[in-house]
Amino acid sequence: MTTLTHDAPVPAAATSRLGAGLAFALVSALSFGLSGALARGLLDTGWSPGATVLIRVAIAAVVVLPLGLVSLRGRWGLLRRNTGLVMTYGVLAVAGAQFCYFSAVQYMQVGPALLIEYTAPAAVVVWLWLRHGQRPSAVTLVGAALAAAGLVLVLDVVSGADISLPGVAWGLGAMVGAATYFVISADEDNGLPPFALAAGGLVVGSLVLAGLGLSGLMPMTAGTAPATYAVGEVAWWVPVLLLGLVTAGLSYTSGIAAGRRLGSRLASFVALTEVLAAVVFAWVLLDELPRLVQLLGGVLVLAGVVVVKLGESRVVRTEPVVT
Repeated sequence: MTTLTHDAPVPAAATSRLGAGLAFALVSALSFGLSGALARGLLDTGWSPGATVLIRVAIAAVVVLPLGLVSLRGRWGLLRRNTGLVMTYGVLAVAGAQFCYFSAVQYMQVGPALLIEYTAPAAVVVWLWLRHGQRPSAVTLVGAALAAAGLVLVLDVVSGADISLPGVAWGLGAMVGAATYFVISADEDNGLPPFALAAGGLVVGSLVLAGLGLSGLMPMTAGTAPATYAVGEVAWWVPVLLLGLVTAGLSYTSGIAAGRRLGSRLASFVALTEVLAAVVFAWVLLDELPRLVQLLGGVLVLAGVVVVKLGESRVVRTEPVVT
């Protein structure tokens, strides 16, 4: 015998939970979206991508770690039971996604690399279907198609990009890391508070990135020259702190909070607005004006998110019922 289960709880509670989840998800997407424009200022002064990523994650780890320890409230057994989960989160969702993405852009343009990484929401839908029996509805699939079409337009890859097989392979690796982030962030069964999971992942990610740098797999170059943006010149430590505190610390913790309230499927699709945010921040900070086709793509991304939410109420999961 089977039963149909739905993601929506009691209407009043669902409305409050959905509103909070969407707010956290948008904060996370905006925070993540800011990283590219901020990093460009450092990269233009001679910073390597590896050094930029490492300092970003390490600063966030230092800030979030005390909050994570406090949130545990002495429940160290909870952390020990989830050691494997935290390691997976840090290696794949933090260090893996970043390392694979920057490796991909060594072989291909940034737009196609980012587009490949952001096939992660589709991977989440497939994972939930195969692993947990959460079959996507036709409406969810339509929303996914709309979001994917919007990403193609936002990233403007239709004009002809130089695609290489190594670049595609690294991009798919980044996609696995991003999908891992969405799935683990939405898992409430492990009992880990959001701050504890974020802190653990950031610490593990920092150690992995540092190891990649020491081994020579990820070049590490930094400097103290001022960073230049469209709004003016700023000291190097300004974008460094913003990268660590806002685009990593705030983004990861708010992203986990969003996943706990929205579920991995919806949270991953709302996170697609990060691409639209990145376009806007590049416009403001780097004076890179988006074209009309990119604005149209942004509308399609948002439409896809709405359609996916409509499809959430039609998600069917088959479970045995004990009678």
